[in-house]
This record gives sequence, C-alpha cells and structure tokens, in this order.
Amino acid sequence: MSNPSALPEGDHTIYKTLLESTKAIPWQIDWATLRFTYIGPQIEQLLGWQQDSWLSVDDWASRMHPEDRERVVNFCVAQSQAGSDHEADYRALTQDGRYVWIRDVVHVVRNEQGDVESLIGFMFDISERKQTEHELMRLQQELQELSFKDSLTGVANRRMFDNLLEEEWIRARRQQHPLSLLIFDIDYFKQYNDCYGHVQGDDCLRQVAQILDRAATRSRDFFARYGGEEFVLLLPETDEISARKVAERCRSLIFKEQIPHAGSAVSQLLTLSIGVGCCVPTPGQNPMEFVDQVDRLLYRAKERGRNCIIPGF
Repeated sequence: MSNPSALPEGDHTIYKTLLESTKAIPWQIDWATLRFTYIGPQIEQLLGWQQDSWLSVDDWASRMHPEDRERVVNFCVAQSQAGSDHEADYRALTQDGRYVWIRDVVHVVRNEQGDVESLIGFMFDISERKQTEHELMRLQQELQELSFKDSLTGVANRRMFDNLLEEEWIRARRQQHPLSLLIFDIDYFKQYNDCYGHVQGDDCLRQVAQILDRAATRSRDFFARYGGEEFVLLLPETDEISARKVAERCRSLIFKEQIPHAGSAVSQLLTLSIGVGCCVPTPGQNPMEFVDQVDRLLYRAKERGRNCIIPGF
C-alpha cells in the first residue's frame, strides 16, 4: 500500500515525507486494475479506516454516502475515461458511522501512447467549509422569506403576490384553466383606528389576516396582504361559482369572530368589502390588468355601501 516505488520519480523518501506531513491525503490508483497503489496514512486520522484497508475503488465507493455514490462514481469514471482532470465533493463514511465532507482533486496520468495509466489525487477535509456554506444558504433563505413576508401580519406581502400571480397566470394560460382573485378591504378601517387607536388597529390587521389565511385551504391557494387594509386571495383552477363561495366563507369567518367596530357606518361588528374576479387568461392579456379589474369591483362594493361582495361575472 505504501510502497514508495509507486510514487512519482525523484527522491522517494523526501517526497513521501512531504506528502505525509500535509493535511491533504495523497493517493494513487492503477487504472488497469482499479486498485490503490498508495494512500497516505492521514486517512486513518480523518476517517478511521486503516491505511491497508484501501485496496480498490470498491472500498472508496462503498465508504461514500449512498446519496452521493452514484453521482460521484459515474462522474469520476467518465472524467477519468476521457482523460480529464477533475474534482468531486462527497460525504465519506468514517469507521464509527459518521460522515465527513471530502473534496477529491484528481489528476489523470497518461503513458507515452496517450492512454490513461493511473490516477493521482488528494483528498481534502472540507466539512468546515460545507458547514459554513450550509449556514450561509440558510441565512439567504431566511432573508428571502423575510423579503416576501409582511412584517406586521406575518402573511405573504405584495412582492410575493406579484411573483406568484405571474407564475399562476402563465400556468392558467397554458392549461386553459380558470384563475380567480378575491380582493378584500376592511370597511371603515380609518374609523377603526380613530376609535381604538393604531396599536389595536395593528392587532386587528393581524387578526383579520390570520382569519382570511384559513380560507386558503388548498396547497396552491395563496393569501397575501396587498397594502394598508387590503388583502388578496388567489385561487388557481377555480371557476366563478367556487370563487363566490370562497368569498362568502371569508365573510362568514370574519362574522364568527365578532370583532367590535363602533366606528363603522354599516355594522357594530367589523365587516369586509370584497371584489371577486375570474378569467381564463389568453395571449395578450396582462395579469395586472386583471388585478385592476377586480380592484374596480372592490371599489363598486364600497360605492354600494360596503359589507358586500361584487363579482365580475
């Protein structure tokens, strides 16, 4: 296993000492037999497996995480057959059952005829780097989620709604499925703030958001705060009749909460005005034009005295 004659030409003793004093783990594989002709003793400290237990590429592959094995082995074999230097990251199994992230950097050695003769490489422990990358990805995901979340109510915000509307619009147009949209406005919310104060007004917005969010019962139903006291509920693959039923359910959910609103001109309890629109998108239509149409329906609901639903069909 550690026969210095298997190492490159030169002063073998000095070269071997230098190799085995580094943290990187040197190794060499004979391409014809796919057997290790050398692997550094550092492998025992890193993975726990004895140096003389690394006999062939089968030992290397079997000591790899099952989720990484097929991808890495296929990639390395293909690159080696092509005579291309390469590198691969994978999780290596330790003797005590843990996994360590390894980066294998591989150099392909050719003979005078240009055929692959052997592979020489170094294994590097990159566990700390992978942990840092994972933490950075987690933080980036957290920041992205925050950028799509309304800070007051905790539901999705306008930015997220705009992005998802575009996706659902394209899908509905391609599949020729109906897409429905509900836009809600809390009736006389300014008067609510005047009556109860802005702190309780914020509590009211949070409460309404949580109530209406429960109306989004399917996995692709999407609820968001649109701005101020306005909220939206996007309903993919939902026709006019079903959208109207969802709107009625939303009004019912709010009524059941019996939220007092002494400043309202239509009720002693908090109420909603709702615009409901449905369409099957066609080429040339713009999703924001659809939103504007439903917003005009909401405006008509306010003109008619509030506390009502105005459908666009």
